[in-house]
Amino acid sequence: MSITALKIPTIDFVGKRTYAIVFSALLMALSVFSLSTNGLKLGIDFTGGTLIEVGYKQSVNLTEIRATLDKADFKRANVQYFGSTNEILIRLEPQTISSAKLSTKIIRLLGDDVDIRRVEFVGPKVGEELTNDGGLAMLYALIGILIYVAFRFEYRFALGSITALIHDVIATLGFFSLFQVEFDLTVLAAILAVIGYSLNDTIVVFDRIRENFLSTRHVDPQKIINGALNQTLSRTIMTSVTTLIVLLALFFLGGEIIHGFAVALLIGVLIGTYSSIYVASSMILAMGITKEDLLPSEKEKQEIDTRP
Repeated sequence: MSITALKIPTIDFVGKRTYAIVFSALLMALSVFSLSTNGLKLGIDFTGGTLIEVGYKQSVNLTEIRATLDKADFKRANVQYFGSTNEILIRLEPQTISSAKLSTKIIRLLGDDVDIRRVEFVGPKVGEELTNDGGLAMLYALIGILIYVAFRFEYRFALGSITALIHDVIATLGFFSLFQVEFDLTVLAAILAVIGYSLNDTIVVFDRIRENFLSTRHVDPQKIINGALNQTLSRTIMTSVTTLIVLLALFFLGGEIIHGFAVALLIGVLIGTYSSIYVASSMILAMGITKEDLLPSEKEKQEIDTRP
């Protein structure tokens, strides 16, 4: 036995797929329930409204600022610290006055020592268009991936990869819904990045599964898939760990502006790594993948034979 073979682990991933299926089913049920009852806490990018960043020379009390805005009929104003206790971010619902007049009114309410750093306005129509376009972007991405994997491998692999991607997206959205973390355009970008990351991990596993199927004879599909998962495990762990190190740095040091982005990617990478091992492989195994399904057709064999 070679040294390389000794280094390959022998974890029985396939044997534990029942527990994984139960866990995924519970995770999906919880996510769908939260999304249907709580919904997503949509940011100003989708709902429309005004975002104002202000700075003080000293620390401020958020409760007092909320009370001041509430008395001035700025109902449901969202006020939070932005990086430090003397910088705050105010999110207001769509207003009938212009951004310039709104800034002047906020200065009068909060005091002359307030420094207006940034004012952003998003109309409700624009927010609605962004919501629709964001949903379509995820849908088109999944359709494109389905077509690509079906041509690259086989339709069972395509269904397995799409199942894993839908699992990852719903789980990530469920986290944002359950804990009411704000969902804005940066988070949507992170969701699309999660789709790409999870697909890349799944493709690596599928490629090794196909190679093992074609290079062995009369071997149980469960053993072949288990072997492929163990052979790619070190690569999966290294990729996930190095990615998580960068994301943790963004989460703790990146500031409030990319906080949601970092959270979405952290959750997505963890769930994506899990799904590429358990969800995608369990799906193709449940659909009865065999060596014969991966063998080239007679037409493909003739094309290969005629190549120089």
